[in-house]
Amino acid sequence: MPIDLKALRTDFPSLDTGLAFFDGPGGTQTPRPVADAIAATLTGPLSNRGVTSPSELNAEHAVAAFRAAYADLLNVPAGGVVHGRSATQLTYDFSRHLAKDWKGGDEIVLSRLDHDCNVRPWVQAAQRAGVTVRWIGIDPDTTDLDVSSFQRVLSPRTRLVALTAASNVLGTKPPVRQIADLAHEAGALVYVDGVHYTAHHLVDVPALGADLFVCSPYKFLGPHCGVLAGSPELLDTVRPDKLLPSPDGVPERFEFGTLPYEILAGATAAVDFLAAVDPGAAVTRRERLTHSMGSLHGHEQTLRTRLEEGLQALGSAVTLHSRAADRTPTLLMSFDGRDARQAQAHLAARGVVAPAGSFYAYEPFTALGLEDPALRAGLAPYNTADDVDRLLDGLSAFI
Repeated sequence: MPIDLKALRTDFPSLDTGLAFFDGPGGTQTPRPVADAIAATLTGPLSNRGVTSPSELNAEHAVAAFRAAYADLLNVPAGGVVHGRSATQLTYDFSRHLAKDWKGGDEIVLSRLDHDCNVRPWVQAAQRAGVTVRWIGIDPDTTDLDVSSFQRVLSPRTRLVALTAASNVLGTKPPVRQIADLAHEAGALVYVDGVHYTAHHLVDVPALGADLFVCSPYKFLGPHCGVLAGSPELLDTVRPDKLLPSPDGVPERFEFGTLPYEILAGATAAVDFLAAVDPGAAVTRRERLTHSMGSLHGHEQTLRTRLEEGLQALGSAVTLHSRAADRTPTLLMSFDGRDARQAQAHLAARGVVAPAGSFYAYEPFTALGLEDPALRAGLAPYNTADDVDRLLDGLSAFI
């Protein structure tokens, strides 16, 4: 059955403005239950974690509930869930942690498809360690990752392979499991940027073959923070620099300073909100997430088809750069003889929010020779067919 979109939208106060939001890939709108969870935790009572007072126990509950929620969302043990300020911060942290064991002659493999969050931390760590960086290329015709180029650069010297599960600008979803299996055969770790992917698909970290996986709750209705997931056994082998009195167990050893308990509560509420969109007859939260995310995927794919068909009808004045057969409902486009920033301003005047830029996707823009800025339109759970038509009408008037 289709999701109850009207009921879902009533939980988003920002939609009362009448704006049509297509900027979800940069951060979605926030539903009221997420904001309520943040406020309720802050006004608690709340103290630092402990087991004595009610305020201490509230903090403990916020942490435990957060780990349990993301264990269900990502299909990992709760003890493998690490909170961070952002996916970028977590990736920088783990690039330093892992590079401690790298040595001259080692190699790492990165992807030209990736957001710079999953590129520059590794490049800089490799430079400091004297490690060689190899690259997986992009097929310019399909905008898919060129797996053959990966096979050429993978070797017994490869220590790490870092790639995205979905491009934040093109939507391209590379064959992560195929690449992970090849990397593991060579003895390499696999670090997956799932920031864009998690917003559109139910994640199964073990099924993807990822050793470490990062995502950002604010891309899927939550507050601004990052989450890293992996097996507790693997995390136990990683030794970060840390304060001497701070906890040394996993995953706490990777979380520096006092945790933002209110943000954890909001991130938990985002998972619960997603699980309740269309839970069916499911019992466990993971089962409810499976059913709900499946329904949301169908909803977004229907709107993506409507949007793509409408863009095709606009003719050659619009160039659609998102061409991979397997991709998310995120479309990157440019306009013949027109600056995408002008399109952004034109749409904004009509109450349609679609940003222009390169969105930290330095490598794909460079590898494919994309014009910077380009316009990005990304679909989210709260988008409607009317939103899509407003975007298309605005672009038609622009070109």
